Amino acid sequence: MSKIIPPLKLSGLEPLVITKETNFVNIGERTNVTGSRKFLRLIQEEKYEEALAVALDQVQGGAQIIDINMDEGMIDGEKTMVKFLNLIASEPDIARVPVMIDSSKWEIIEAGLKCIQGKGVVNSISLKEGEDSFIYYAKKIKRYGAAVIVMAFDEQGQADTYERRIEICERSYRILVDKVGFPCQDIIFDPNIFPVATGMEEHNNNAVDFFRATRWIKENLPGAKVSGGVSNVSFSFRGNDRVREAMHSAFLYHAIREGMDMGIVNPSMLEVYDDIDKTLLEYVEDVLLNRRPDATERLLEYAETVKGEGKKREIDLSWRQETVQERLAHALVKGIVEFIEEDVEECRHQYERPIQVIEGPLMDGMNIVGDLFGSGKMFLPQVVKSARVMKKAVGYLLPFIEAEKDGKREAAGKILMATVKGDVHDIGKNIVGVVLGCNNYEVIDLGVMVAPEKILEAANKENVDVIGLSGLITPSLDEMVHLAKEMERAGLSIPLMIGGATTSKVHTAVKIEPHYTKGPTVHVLDASRSVTVVESLLGDKKTAFVEGLRTEYSRMREHHMNNRAAKTYLSLPEARKKKQDLDFQGNIVRPKRTGLFEFNDYPLEELTRYIDWTPFFQTWELAGRFPKILEDEIVGEAAQKVYADAREMLRRIIDEKWLTASAVVGIWPANSVDEDIEIYSDETKSEVLYVQHTLRQQLKKAEGAYNHALADFIAPKDSGITDYIGGFVVTAGLGIDKHVQRFEADHDDYNAILLKALADRLAEAFAECMHEKVRREIWGYVPDEHFSNEELIREKYKGIRPAPGYPACPDHTEKTGLFALLNATELTGVSLTESLAMLPTASVSGWYFAHPDAKYFGVGKITMDQVESIAARKGLPVEVMERWLGPNLAE
Repeated sequence: MSKIIPPLKLSGLEPLVITKETNFVNIGERTNVTGSRKFLRLIQEEKYEEALAVALDQVQGGAQIIDINMDEGMIDGEKTMVKFLNLIASEPDIARVPVMIDSSKWEIIEAGLKCIQGKGVVNSISLKEGEDSFIYYAKKIKRYGAAVIVMAFDEQGQADTYERRIEICERSYRILVDKVGFPCQDIIFDPNIFPVATGMEEHNNNAVDFFRATRWIKENLPGAKVSGGVSNVSFSFRGNDRVREAMHSAFLYHAIREGMDMGIVNPSMLEVYDDIDKTLLEYVEDVLLNRRPDATERLLEYAETVKGEGKKREIDLSWRQETVQERLAHALVKGIVEFIEEDVEECRHQYERPIQVIEGPLMDGMNIVGDLFGSGKMFLPQVVKSARVMKKAVGYLLPFIEAEKDGKREAAGKILMATVKGDVHDIGKNIVGVVLGCNNYEVIDLGVMVAPEKILEAANKENVDVIGLSGLITPSLDEMVHLAKEMERAGLSIPLMIGGATTSKVHTAVKIEPHYTKGPTVHVLDASRSVTVVESLLGDKKTAFVEGLRTEYSRMREHHMNNRAAKTYLSLPEARKKKQDLDFQGNIVRPKRTGLFEFNDYPLEELTRYIDWTPFFQTWELAGRFPKILEDEIVGEAAQKVYADAREMLRRIIDEKWLTASAVVGIWPANSVDEDIEIYSDETKSEVLYVQHTLRQQLKKAEGAYNHALADFIAPKDSGITDYIGGFVVTAGLGIDKHVQRFEADHDDYNAILLKALADRLAEAFAECMHEKVRREIWGYVPDEHFSNEELIREKYKGIRPAPGYPACPDHTEKTGLFALLNATELTGVSLTESLAMLPTASVSGWYFAHPDAKYFGVGKITMDQVESIAARKGLPVEVMERWLGPNLAE
């Protein structure tokens, strides 16, 4: 019986588990001083903020690992590596991905290994210095817990043939596994990608040898992964981007088929494989696969003719000439709804019973969709469009099925889904439901704000196979814990799936699973993983899957507890001594006037210029930063299509007034007292309208680092200086329900989700618009400010607008005071649920701080003395505040 090898598991703040289903892992290469002149210049000039922006841009652009190299003769590589890694650690948006420490100098690698959080990759080691050095470095890397890239390089030099590649890789593998005890899944080979079409005959087989070596490694060295630098292959065609893009895409296509797992790829230098001009592709593949002796000459000659633009595509209706079964499959895969009723009607007459149309050609088509989605060749917006076509087809057939008194087709399983009590967010849950439905699962969606007793009642009544819980706001986590306890008490053993923006695998393992022992509990990261998880929970391999899951979660709990134990927290009085003392005397601008400012039926067209489109694509699980995502070699085509649909719907939203935007803004005199902010009715300070209670960081930090609280950005009361604070509530969701219901009644999940996502973007744009208006006009502390939308998105402006429930102020109960101050429900129509979620969901609320040194931060974990302190100041039982702040409580 062969040994089961675990997958390669890397992590930053978030895990990256690389399995056979992962597809290709993209390594960002721009934080490399040897490969990026811009990054080298920024490091040499010590412009670290801009250097961090390069790293952030890579992560937002879809890099799943970032390669960091500081090997340059004119900089102190060791010192610079440490500094840059420490800076990354304080930027959660960057630190969430694993780090690849790239250096030819061991002292730099080891310095980096001492800094990184999570599990990274060392790039690289090899046998070029002999076995003793190789073993020494490998043991060190193993001790630090990192994975390693091994170059196909030994004492005789770099491997430049297939035979040399496999010889060196096998020897390295045996040393690592047999002598060092290195985990085989943590070994990543780089079998050397060399240029082709150089004019030298000995180079003609470079790509073929890499492909063959990759396959050999995957078949003969269990657990090992393969990586490489793809741009090397096209080095001979520098200056002809058209040919280089085609070569990179074709090389990757063949390398991935042979088993290549990851690599350094410049997304801007790739073409979509299926879109490569067929003649160019033939010439390129002749070279890559060494199919003919004159391949290089032919490609060099042809390259001179392909520097222009490609041909424009025309609408192709040739598929309408195929059989009706093939037309149905095509419509499902392409999401084409125009002909579906016509084709279903034709197909119905070819079968004895209408149910057979669903069980036959329609399910065949959806199986193709599922396979394409699972293999990474189809993306979420396309899948949701496919579901719309399927629902239209089924909707057309239902009357015929009911007329026969026929039962439903047999589903693969029955899944109950619900957004938990108090929470109103459902976009992610709806997407998961669509994806599961596309894979022949019956989905029972109970909607939003669903009480535990209703979930349990429905689960028993419908005899469901899986319960899926979703939640976006922090209190939802407690609701999930509560439901897990209720399921345990009721003696259920139904698998429990956990998902949503605030959830995580760690929280599921630590807080939820221990309370539900009779059945399996599993965290689902996103919609693309839901089908695999459900199949594992209900299929033949359920026992092994659940056992593996419980083992993994048990280890995570142990690691979590050990990690907590290693951290030191200050008492609240000690943390106060580490506050940042700011200069207020010359940094306060008196507002033009204070009080409330109401904005009803705000012009939606004015908000469009403030839209940040990047999160819109994240809703559809398309990774990348706008506008670069539209040209991405992997998701670009899908992104372009959903963006075009969004622009068209946005036009209709504005022209036909689907939505109404309303806002209220307030500015008041204020002063701070420790972590509290007293908000006054006027500058006499005779009446305190409200006391805003903020939280202070308590994690013990390095010498010279501050323990922040938002109150620190407001002048202390005992300074005698009058300061000011603002607050806001905006919404762009008024009127959305009837349009969502209209789409859902037409089985159109795609447009329902599209509308919700656009409403969310408009609400965030409204918040951006109001903040700019406050800075320039209402408060007027920067009247001459002028920023582009890109600069606004990057928060180049002075001041911050933190929202209750977010990292700087995780206490959701502050929303009640903010809403009361602003009379928000009456003036905007936005209300709060019992768990303090906002309705409509396309709403944003928060505070305005104007001090030039005000910045965002995460409160992180706090101790019980601060929970007790804030409970006393609010006049609430400690148990109440402990419930709200549970996720932030240090154990």
